[in-house]
Order: sequence, then structure tokens, then C-alpha cells
Amino acid sequence: ITPVKTFEPGDQNTTNDIRCFLAQNDWTFTFVPVYILLISVLGIVLNVFVLMVFCLHKKSCNTAEIYLSNLAAADLLLVSFLPFWAAYVANRYNWIFGQAMCKIVSASILMNVYCSIYFLVLISIDRYLALVHPMSNERIRRPSVAKVGCLLVWILGFLFSLPGFIYRELTPPYNNRTSCFLNYPNTTLQLTSDTLISVFGFIIPIFIITFCTVEIIKMLQSRINEGENRKKRDHKANSLMLAVLLAFLICWVPYHLIRILHVLRDAGILTGCNLNKILYFCQQIFTYLAYFNSVLNPILYVIVGKSFQTKVKDLFKQWNHERTLTISKSFTSTRRSTFKTFDLSIKH
Repeated sequence: ITPVKTFEPGDQNTTNDIRCFLAQNDWTFTFVPVYILLISVLGIVLNVFVLMVFCLHKKSCNTAEIYLSNLAAADLLLVSFLPFWAAYVANRYNWIFGQAMCKIVSASILMNVYCSIYFLVLISIDRYLALVHPMSNERIRRPSVAKVGCLLVWILGFLFSLPGFIYRELTPPYNNRTSCFLNYPNTTLQLTSDTLISVFGFIIPIFIITFCTVEIIKMLQSRINEGENRKKRDHKANSLMLAVLLAFLICWVPYHLIRILHVLRDAGILTGCNLNKILYFCQQIFTYLAYFNSVLNPILYVIVGKSFQTKVKDLFKQWNHERTLTISKSFTSTRRSTFKTFDLSIKH
């Protein structure tokens, strides 16, 4: 039986050339599960914190914050399912959670990959319109429009994750091991799916992000001589967005480039066992680098985002004020009860 190659986070790679042997590295089963669990714990704590700040603050979110909160939700989706993959790797790619979870975990991870990049597309377009065309596109930058855009991104992310729902399956047990594997019925369908996802899930979005980012930087540079106050204001408003975009490019672009190389290899354009070994090694490194982006984003919000820092301070002040009022009311109630008891005792 000719094995069908897949390239998804955690997959056991096979190749179209059965003479090539890709040996497993011991560090995969020792270091990687610990790393994934650490990413998962930090990611859950930090992204829940970000969502609490955006959702519980008394002031409604603006357009940019709506996009950032949805990006945090996508990151939370990823890190919530990573412990299953950590157990899978630690168990030497033996899946013990059943067929349904095999599909759900894989599809959820894929949803994060493609929702994240399209939320960044929306962020890039929003910043581009705010800086380059500030007067002519106010209607497009309304919060109601941003919410509709986010809903469409979630639907698009679900569509991109359908291969995980449809074609993920458990392989028959072999050497006491059952793998959770993405197994297309034929190579043509696999290549078609991978090519479409690479084009619409990476090449087109990265082109839009790059175009908007370059135009934003050019606009900021052109305003340098317009006054220091204006320069500082522009810098504060856009530094967080640029930092998030840069972090995404560093963490995710290598993953997508390796995926494209895998598509070219499966199409027979690239061949050779040495290439397979290099791609397999890079797949391991770049996949787990991409996971780190889900922890890096909330850290950037805290360090770079001046508006987010203000929201955090306001929220803590709000909580402290409510706590003070609760203690004051409790003290007043206790005091009244004490006086009432004392008054009754005097009358008797």
C-alpha cells in the first residue's frame, strides 16, 4: 500500500518514496511534550486574561480591539487542545482519545491557523484605512462592520478545517500503536486541497498583510516632519499592531513555507531522500515555533499596547472600587445589626 503523505501539526510523516526512512528523534518524545504543555498553560492563562480585559471593561471595544479579542479567542482555541497533542507525542504518536477527538483536535488546531492569519488581514486593513485613508472610510471601520468581518473569518476558518473533520482517521493498530492520521482517499484530492489552502490560507493573506504594512510604514515615515506630538500619537496607535504582525510573520511564515515545499514534493517537482529528511526536521521545528505565537500575542498586548495597559488599570480600579463598596456595605450592615441588638438589650 502506497502511504499518503500529510503535513499537519504532529503528523507522522510518510513519503511517496517508500525507500526513504525518516527516523524519529528522541527529543521529540521528551522535550516536545513538556514544551507543548508549557505553551498550553501559559497560553490559556494569558489569553483568558486578555479576553477578560476586553469583555469586562466598562468601555466598549473599538474596531481594532474587536479584532484583537477575536485573535485572542483563536489563540485560546489552539492552546486548549494542545494537551491532547502533547499526550499523543509523549505516547510516541499513539492516539488514545478515540476517533471523534482525533477529528476535533486536528480541526480545532487548523481553525486557529487560518482564523489567526485572516484576523491579522482585518487588522492590517483597518490600520491601513485609518492611516492612509482616514476620512473616506469611516463607515467601513465601524464596530458593527468589524463584528460581521470576524464572524465571516470564523466561518472561513471552519471551512479550512474541514479536511481535519472529514479525512482524519485512526490507523489500524500496528506495534501497539494507533495513529491519528490525515488520510486523503487519493493523491489528486490531497494536492488540490493542499494547493487551495496554501493559496487562500497563506499566499493571498500574506500579500494583503505585506501591502498594508508597507503602506503604513511609508505613511508614518512621511509624517515624521509634521510635529513630535503627531509622531508620538501615531506611534502609540500603531506600534501594537505592527508588533503583532511582526510576531506572526516570524512564528508562522516558516511553517507555511515548509507546507508549500511539501506540496511541491508531493507533486513530484521536488524529490530526494535528503530533501525529505530536511523537510521533516524543519516541520518539527517550525510547527512548534508557530505554537509559541499564541503565547507571544498577549505578552505583546501588555508590553506594547498602551491602550490595553490603560484598560487593565481601569479594570483593576473598577474591581477595587466595587470591592471597597462591598466591604463598606457589609460593615454598615453589621454595624446596624449590632446597634439594633444593643438597643433591644437595653429595652429589656
